[in-house]
Amino acid sequence: MGRTIIAGNWKMNLTPSQGAALAEELLPKLENAGCEIVLCVPYVDLAAVAQAIKGSKIRLGAQNLHFKASGAYTGEISAAMLKELGVEYVIIGHSERRQYFAESDETVNLKTLFALENGLIPIVCVGESLAQREGGQTDAFVAGQVRAALKGVSAEAAKGVVLAYEPIWAIGTGKVASNEQADETIGVIRQTLAALYGQEAAQSVTIQYGGSMNAQNAEGLMAMPQIDGGLIGGAALKAEDFAVIVRAASR
Repeated sequence: MGRTIIAGNWKMNLTPSQGAALAEELLPKLENAGCEIVLCVPYVDLAAVAQAIKGSKIRLGAQNLHFKASGAYTGEISAAMLKELGVEYVIIGHSERRQYFAESDETVNLKTLFALENGLIPIVCVGESLAQREGGQTDAFVAGQVRAALKGVSAEAAKGVVLAYEPIWAIGTGKVASNEQADETIGVIRQTLAALYGQEAAQSVTIQYGGSMNAQNAEGLMAMPQIDGGLIGGAALKAEDFAVIVRAASR
């Protein structure tokens, strides 16, 4: 399996000073972690959090980027801007971006390619709606999203991609896919990767679960054979809860 990564997605929360304070609170709690830790913070928090985590094992992530190097794209952020701030990871295609900001499979693919070209590690999100889950369409839909996101990505480059399975019906709702449901769908994602790139590449890709993983359910989810980590929303804003999840992933 891929390396274990726990990434906190702070979404649109915390000012720069609040973000730095949370990062500083996390440092002693995470110093013995046995997995990779990433904080994906709002753009305006990046510099303050980068300073707070300097010299630690915590990595810095952004929540989005544009697929062009520069230009007349008011309000957008480029890969070069992120890298100069010390960003190593970037979330691409989160369901909230798809739902509220018209992200499509095409833009997710363009951003994934651009992140890889510029040395950033993309955390590419895929996941189905409740209607698709209840209609028995989960496997086909999620596999289609994976294929679309990785169009034009080589087998070697694919090894540097992180995928996050986020059932849309379980994000911020408190609903969680059962351990078995999450593991089964992540298994489908890995099979899709194997069909695209071969078994070795498929096994080396980190696939996270991202549907309301929290301090209470993290241990059960992390014990499943296909799950390589988590993309954590609400629980990432609470230092002790996030630390509990990291400890579960470190076992």
